[in-house]
Amino acid sequence: MRTREKRTIVRGRHQLEEEEEEVEMATAEEEEEVAVEDVPEGDETEGGDETEAEAPRRPRRGKQGKCRRVKQELDSNIGCRRVPVGVHRLAAKVNLTAMCRTSIVELDGDHWTPTGKGRMRSRMTWDLCWAWYRALSETQQAQIARMGFGHLLSVRPFHLDVPYLEALRERWEEDCKAFIMPWGHMIPTLEDVAYLTGLPVQGEPVVGLERRDYYDDIVELLGPEFVAGRRRPIRSILLGSLSEAVGLRGGRRGPLETLEEFSARVSGLLDLEGRSEERCVRIFVSYLFGRLLFATQSSQMNCKFMLLLRDLAQVGRYAWGAAMLGHLFSLLPSSSQRSQSTGGFTPFLQIWGYTHFPMGRGTQVEGRQTMVPLMTRWEVAPNSRVTDRRAGDVRVALDHYPHEQVVWTPYAGEADASHPAVAAGRPLFDRHLLLLCLGTCEVLYLELVVRTLGWHQPAIEVPSLGREGHSHRQFFAEDRDWGADHGSTVAYWREGGEQVVQQRDLQDSSAYMEDYQARYAGRLRLDQRVMPESQAIRLLEGRLAEQEVELTRLRAEVRTLVSSINPILKLI
Repeated sequence: MRTREKRTIVRGRHQLEEEEEEVEMATAEEEEEVAVEDVPEGDETEGGDETEAEAPRRPRRGKQGKCRRVKQELDSNIGCRRVPVGVHRLAAKVNLTAMCRTSIVELDGDHWTPTGKGRMRSRMTWDLCWAWYRALSETQQAQIARMGFGHLLSVRPFHLDVPYLEALRERWEEDCKAFIMPWGHMIPTLEDVAYLTGLPVQGEPVVGLERRDYYDDIVELLGPEFVAGRRRPIRSILLGSLSEAVGLRGGRRGPLETLEEFSARVSGLLDLEGRSEERCVRIFVSYLFGRLLFATQSSQMNCKFMLLLRDLAQVGRYAWGAAMLGHLFSLLPSSSQRSQSTGGFTPFLQIWGYTHFPMGRGTQVEGRQTMVPLMTRWEVAPNSRVTDRRAGDVRVALDHYPHEQVVWTPYAGEADASHPAVAAGRPLFDRHLLLLCLGTCEVLYLELVVRTLGWHQPAIEVPSLGREGHSHRQFFAEDRDWGADHGSTVAYWREGGEQVVQQRDLQDSSAYMEDYQARYAGRLRLDQRVMPESQAIRLLEGRLAEQEVELTRLRAEVRTLVSSINPILKLI
């Protein structure tokens, strides 16, 4: 008994220390957003983007010193709030960690911080990107739309389904660049990107020059204020400095503030005086890249993307959708192992899952059924009964999801197939490709998911695919041109990759499933198909809560229709 009590005490102490560390990290990140300061060489890399062998050795003393300073600040001013007189500081800290355990802190609308050990954290500020875009002039909005980003920026930001994304990332398999589901491999494809986001997936690959020092480029393209007081070489800039430069410092969306109210407030705060139209557009698109499309686990933006914005008239020729997908693939491994952060455009991943195996808390909005990007169809309400579920519940739901209900071809009957992104990208929808995003080259193994093309899946040995990409995301001692270094890869993209061949003699996908289940027996937990009663109850309660959310929405629509019809009936 004493040993068991001792273990319980130690486990509780470790849990408290982990929660305190999360609070400290969140506070440190908030400070980093506000402070515009130099980053020592070797610390400017995008967090979590380097391979272990390539990552530069970082001195631990500075990092520990920063954590110690944050800890001292927390001790004296818990959560940036003064500790009331007579309340012990440890008690205040315990209360703060308890609050963090039961809620999700949202910053800038989508900059969410998960609660508890292993939960995901994101650095996206989708709300601010959406509101900032609407505050720009019509000329600037039209220019950004010609670059290929206008359709995506028409999507209203929604809440991220953290448990759903967390359960998804755990199923990512790096060897085959696919999610390991009970019903087979699943991979987001360029067809998903085109239909869901409206981003261009056809065009020039996102490759170009990467410099060892961007000082002169920053002065020319963004403005000298972004390098004031900084020493050379400069390889990255704090994303908070971009919003701060246009008067949006601290422009976070309040918990009770609607999107429209937040947008109006951002419009009043935005200050673009003294800047040219092109410079204003470059600052916004740089923020869009760093905080949304190519979000990383860092508060800084690698300036390599900025060079692609030198000639704004040429920005629209790039395949940004393919680059976004490759960037997402490259960050999923680091997100699914040691890190508590995640990178990439995760809202796309969330809606991709809702579209193919609908079991999340999103609902499709009536009247938006023929619109591309199809992400506009979805509303994800912050309903407490659904958001309180855990990743473990989603894992169980995925393990027991009916295979026959998986939607392999969700766009078969879409009426908006003439959308520019869809029409231009259609020749690539049945091709094996390499997805390029500057130093990143990720493989799209379409052979593993031909059921998304409406075909039967043949048995295939994953290692025999024989094509490997590369991901190098460290800084270099000299300038480097990715297009020149990987000319054959660029040529492969421009030639349209390779045609995936349909095997017409297959009657079903049973042979593939036999090989698949044998290969991934351990990950699929086939010996745990009998669900414990407690898990079954939680699963059914979660589904009931989701249905109640949908029922509430439908009742509200009925009331709206009735209120609009009543005046007409009175006139009759």
